[in-house]
Amino acid sequence: MASMISRMTWRELCRSSAYKGLWVAIDNCRYDESRQPVEGDVVDSDREFSELCARMRETGRCSCTIVFCESDVFVEAEAAATGTSDYAAGRLA
Repeated sequence: MASMISRMTWRELCRSSAYKGLWVAIDNCRYDESRQPVEGDVVDSDREFSELCARMRETGRCSCTIVFCESDVFVEAEAAATGTSDYAAGRLA
């Protein structure tokens, strides 16, 4: 995918159908107390991890956090029921 930059919260990222099934590179992250990203600038995404990493290296964005957004994202129900963080409830790696 083409490079993009948009600030998103973890919840917004998890809910976005544009990122389901993709590896997503986020920069300028804000982390929670367990060091999981909760907000950041979405800079790029791709189905292929290696392709995304190659583009990040080519553009000099070597300090991005890269996460995977699964196709079955359950943010609200699990987070509300278990009190887990958005990261854990979003099932992103």
